[in-house]
Amino acid sequence: MSESTAMTTEYSMGLKADLSGQVAIVTGASQGLGRAIALALAANNATVACLARTESKLQSTVEAIREFGGNAEAFTGDVGDRQSVENAVDAIHEKFDKLDILVNNAGITRDTLLPRMSDDEWESVIQTNLSGAFYMTRAASRIMMRARYGRIINISSVSGLIGNAGQTNYSASKAGLIGMTRSLSRELAGRKVTVNAVAPGFIESEMTAILGDSIVDKVKERIPCKRLGDPADIGAAVLFLASPAASYITGQVITVDGGMIG
Repeated sequence: MSESTAMTTEYSMGLKADLSGQVAIVTGASQGLGRAIALALAANNATVACLARTESKLQSTVEAIREFGGNAEAFTGDVGDRQSVENAVDAIHEKFDKLDILVNNAGITRDTLLPRMSDDEWESVIQTNLSGAFYMTRAASRIMMRARYGRIINISSVSGLIGNAGQTNYSASKAGLIGMTRSLSRELAGRKVTVNAVAPGFIESEMTAILGDSIVDKVKERIPCKRLGDPADIGAAVLFLASPAASYITGQVITVDGGMIG
């Protein structure tokens, strides 16, 4: 099996969806969950606009997609900046003349206990994780409403459902995404635009790797599946919600956490 075929298989996860002719934006596509999501969509024939602040960091994702014959382009933009978002969405729409799927994945953490949390640590997380999704969704939804078709998928977190010590800012932003998802789904359903959220649990990443084996082992003990999730697990959930098969699913939160929160 060639490397490109193996990569296609890995990110399709055995789940197939025909996204031929569809254009998707994935924010924060340069690494981690964003990269996995972009690969999953591209492996199922979507054209993927990979968006992040630094174009050079996106090249690995774009090149990986092109290696297995997929179609992807890199676009720069800061989701926390309203004008930057509008410019980026306009550029993507101008290039591809349509927009079918938006995945709001970009996010940051600034972890510390609340009594020590600075205004900047609070505001920067809310601005990127929640306001950024608002700016992206507002711009993209206008296009989708005119086309009377769309899939909007917000990447939340189990921290937005149960909280996490030291992450008051992050948990608030992810809980806000869930509220936005449920409200907006009611606004857009009549235009055949669905809005859903995926709430990952502990996923293998650079962030979990630096925790060390002892902490990771303790985390695994809390998870009924006894393992961390793989980024491709999130890609598969997003792929399903982005597919035509999910046309009657909207306003929902799909938790992908190995059973951790029940």
